[in-house]
Amino acid sequence: MTTTLYERIGGEAAVDAAVDVFYRKVLGDDRISHYFDSVDMDGQRAKQKAFLTFAFGGPNAYGGKDMRSAHAKLKLSESDFDAVMENLGATLKELNVPDDLIGEAAGIAMSVKNDVLNK
Repeated sequence: MTTTLYERIGGEAAVDAAVDVFYRKVLGDDRISHYFDSVDMDGQRAKQKAFLTFAFGGPNAYGGKDMRSAHAKLKLSESDFDAVMENLGATLKELNVPDDLIGEAAGIAMSVKNDVLNK
């Protein structure tokens, strides 16, 4: 039986650590941090942890909006998306996730790009 990306990266503890590191990087990134100025970051982290758990094949506790609805009002650009991807990759590298698993996570993120950018 094939294990999920969620299991291969280390399950709940790994997703929790990745989300915490990711948002530390995002909030320190002048290109995109302004999108989070009025966001409840505790709530945002919880939603992101639930979403990544689901997206990586873990238990589905995600009850949030779909990606298009969640990002529609933001009017994100390609460069915004690229900045997020860069921060995600740097986060996973910092947590010593193997390159093949980083590639798999990037592929999942890229699969929702058009929805996030409302295309």
